[in-house]
Amino acid sequence: MNDNAPVWTRNEIESPCVRVCVVHPEARICTGCFRTVDEIARWSKMTAEERREIMAALPDRAPMLRKRRGGRAARLSRG
Repeated sequence: MNDNAPVWTRNEIESPCVRVCVVHPEARICTGCFRTVDEIARWSKMTAEERREIMAALPDRAPMLRKRRGGRAARLSRG
């Protein structure tokens, strides 16, 4: 075996995953990378263009998780 052989790599956009995989129950996006569950599931099958579009949209999704949800009164009204 040749230890100097080049490592095979793929010329793709890397995943935005930060290994904080928690899906927000209302927004339905990952609190770590801001992708939807569907985007996470399909990521490896997406084209580079699809991935670029999602990567461009991710920063705009962060505020969705910081929005105040109403505190105690909202929890009580949701049951």
